[in-house]
Amino acid sequence: MPGCANIIGLSCIRCGASYSASTEIDSRGCPACREAAPVNLKPVYASPVDPLSIAPNAPRSMWRYAHALPCSLDDAVSLGEGQTPLIEAARIGRAVGVPNLFIKDEGRNPTWSHKDRFSTVAVSVARAQGSTVVATASSGNAGASLAAYAARAGLGCVVATFGGAANAMLAQIRKYGATVLPLANKMDRWTLLAEAATHYGWFIASPYHAPVVGSHALGIEGYKTIAYEIVEQSGGVAPDWCVLPVCYGDALFGVWTGFQELFAQGAISRLPRMVAAEVHGSLAQALATDRDRLEERSPAFESLAVSIGAPRSTYQALKALRESSGRAVPVNNNGLVDMQERLAHDEGIFAELASVTPLLAIARLREEGVIAPDDHVVAVATASGLKDLDRSCQPGVETLFRSTGEAWDWLGHNGASLVAGPRLTVPD
Repeated sequence: MPGCANIIGLSCIRCGASYSASTEIDSRGCPACREAAPVNLKPVYASPVDPLSIAPNAPRSMWRYAHALPCSLDDAVSLGEGQTPLIEAARIGRAVGVPNLFIKDEGRNPTWSHKDRFSTVAVSVARAQGSTVVATASSGNAGASLAAYAARAGLGCVVATFGGAANAMLAQIRKYGATVLPLANKMDRWTLLAEAATHYGWFIASPYHAPVVGSHALGIEGYKTIAYEIVEQSGGVAPDWCVLPVCYGDALFGVWTGFQELFAQGAISRLPRMVAAEVHGSLAQALATDRDRLEERSPAFESLAVSIGAPRSTYQALKALRESSGRAVPVNNNGLVDMQERLAHDEGIFAELASVTPLLAIARLREEGVIAPDDHVVAVATASGLKDLDRSCQPGVETLFRSTGEAWDWLGHNGASLVAGPRLTVPD
């Protein structure tokens, strides 16, 4: 496969059918499974992936695992992504009933979301294959990330979006120099991208056919590095549970694949159970049946967590949940902003609204007795709260103090705990 020295072919994650490395990844997935259950492909590596094999001079980024990714370090387009902190979150953990809680803060990536792990691989592959334009259908994070890496690589970038996308994210995309195309009909985004792939040879990173199978199969490999890092940062131990916000399940499947590779190499003695915090419940419905084809759900409400608001997820997400004996937890808007503020207030982590859905899912599973009180749980906070301020914050008028005396008077009435101790000197 051009630009992918490590890859010798592709295979279906459902039926196992093998395809040559020259097979076009066109968003429709496995040809043999399209009628029964549309499903993504995954790369087949020339030799077994060994996440433990890290070169002494490896970069301080997720490319330290280049040997486990589709393209070589020499071809990498990087902004220093990965190596995000795993933060002990005992305060918020006690609030949700799981004191042994850790937050993997993906908002520390270069464009402030986990999508950078996908984009660095996708853009590296695109450039190595000779593509001059990369494109995606995105409401925000994926578009901003792809735009940044396209800029780094010197490639053109087009982001097809829709009305109502978060303003902060659209501004970020444009600052990176990408072309933004807002379309009134969401489905027209996919039509445009399919036409662009056919007529202009653009490298399309996102899904652009229905039913969705997931994003570009090679880019998803970047998410494996989240699992590698979690285990390294936990002293070689996998958590009991790993919880992510889920739309099409790209990150969920990628992280699960990473844990499986670590287990196969003997780096961990057991596998975690995966949890999908979703919005409209297509995964929860599918888990309750033996069917592989997910059904589209009729949205009962407009989610504040817009980046995971799709009415149907994918088989790849369902596979990760089934194989790990995991769970899918539908999360609505109730308590979402409060949980975002509590996480920021208690732990100093300001996460996007979609990124706090795992905490609500954990609280639900703890209430149901599914998660035990002493379980080791990792929640992946996928993006920064700066991404959707227009959805999470109500505009207000700040009080302007005309003197320090007015400020101290206000504190005495509204911030008593801040001035409760003995006064060392008397403010003027």
